[in-house]
Amino acid sequence: MATNPRISYDGRRFRRPEEVTDSGAPTAVYHQQGDLVWAEVAGGEVRRGSLVGRCAEDGTLAFSYSMVLQGGEVISGRSVSRPEILADGRIRLHEEWERFAPRASAGTSAIEEATC
Repeated sequence: MATNPRISYDGRRFRRPEEVTDSGAPTAVYHQQGDLVWAEVAGGEVRRGSLVGRCAEDGTLAFSYSMVLQGGEVISGRSVSRPEILADGRIRLHEEWERFAPRASAGTSAIEEATC
């Protein structure tokens, strides 16, 4: 997995790999100032969401998130996301996440920089 200590997440948009070209899928728009990173999430099953955290020197993100889903459920959790630079220059984030109660769960996933 290639990493780059000079990654700037500012203005980048991320989606699940299978939805990277689907403009109706949940999309996270990232912002960055120094090591502070935050994002807004909306689309698909996500009515509104946000995340806030820090970016390490190697581009790894550690953040907390909260979302309101279309059905009204409120979820929150935390994630550590490690970057991989793809052959086309986009970023794939490998996520280790934990969702808190009432529907607690944990797992791994990936999101990729969106092309549209």
